[in-house]
Amino acid sequence: MKIAFGADPGGFGLREGVLAHLKEKGHEVTDLGTQDMNNAVPYMIVGRNVATAVTGGEADFGVVMCGTGMGVSIATNKNKGARCAMVESYYTARESRIINDANIIALGGTTTSLRMACEMIDVFLETEFGQGLPNVRVERIRNGAKSLAAFEDEQFGR
Repeated sequence: MKIAFGADPGGFGLREGVLAHLKEKGHEVTDLGTQDMNNAVPYMIVGRNVATAVTGGEADFGVVMCGTGMGVSIATNKNKGARCAMVESYYTARESRIINDANIIALGGTTTSLRMACEMIDVFLETEFGQGLPNVRVERIRNGAKSLAAFEDEQFGR
């Protein structure tokens, strides 16, 4: 799987461990964020870079990190087609895929342990949209997503 990855200085502490974990799992990872603290990339740019890679088809999914995960998730969601979920548990990581069809996961570098970050990323990447839901509920969610996409087109342009 192709993963677009980015961390700002607040997520930098988890960066090496998360990158190593993703590569151990066999994922092809492109780092679009801070790679050394002398050339820090702010969360707004990290969000844009990762969202552009995912929505442009260069990556299947994205992983973004800042101090709390909140700022980078907000910035990422400002990009058309990005569905970034800030998660703090295994459960929210899983549900963000099942119910929201999230394509990017946001984590807090100062609020999340490496073990928990890796577990949440794994469940996020392994979970399919609609997994375990009745077909009628999946269709209802899909229809709602189409409505949201139309609103997004109005707001961001086509």
